[in-house]
Amino acid sequence: MAFNLTAAFFAVLTVSIYLLTNVLYLKYRKTLLNPVLASTAILALILVLGNIPYDTYMMGGSWIGTLLGPAVVALAIPLYKQRDLLFTNMLPILSGIAAGVVVGMASGVLFTQLFRFSEELILTVLPKSLTTPVAMQVASNLGGIPSLAAVFVMVAGFTGYIVGPALLKWLHIDSPIGRGIGLGTSAHGMGTAKAFEYGQQETSMSSVAMTLSAVLGALLGPVAAWLLLL
Repeated sequence: MAFNLTAAFFAVLTVSIYLLTNVLYLKYRKTLLNPVLASTAILALILVLGNIPYDTYMMGGSWIGTLLGPAVVALAIPLYKQRDLLFTNMLPILSGIAAGVVVGMASGVLFTQLFRFSEELILTVLPKSLTTPVAMQVASNLGGIPSLAAVFVMVAGFTGYIVGPALLKWLHIDSPIGRGIGLGTSAHGMGTAKAFEYGQQETSMSSVAMTLSAVLGALLGPVAAWLLLL
């Protein structure tokens, strides 16, 4: 009974903080008030100040985590609505996603080499540019740390969410396909949330990029790990 009450408390707390930060974000439209970023920071602060173990929080946090899979699948709806645009621009879309996945993995490996990370951490960072459920599974299969892989995914997502729009503007990338593919490939779910603010086409392309980059990354991950550990 105690377990259920604890799990329910942290699940309700997480959802409540997210809804509150979402209201603030919709009102003020400040990047740092993004509900995922702000609610994560607030929850982390609560856990630290309250000296609450992560495992205790995850009694309820895991309930929310189970919704990640269905949330990703739900992105098929905007994808279906923009299927004509997808088929018409198949080559540039696929080439852009492939380039993004390769660069995402390569940048992670270079970062780990620069700071001389252990082999376990290298395998944990490798899938950082994939959406969270896939990244955690890939990291686990490669011998990395799934929970830490989720943290690296969040860092990549937050970075893309904050820096991405300015970078797109600086590079004069203003087409729906370019913006959607760039945000979805580099920042997965967070990038798709930002793409939603641009429009439906950007959202659809970002959904495509996030989904296909996850598939391609899952296939390339073991190959990249094998090459690194030769």
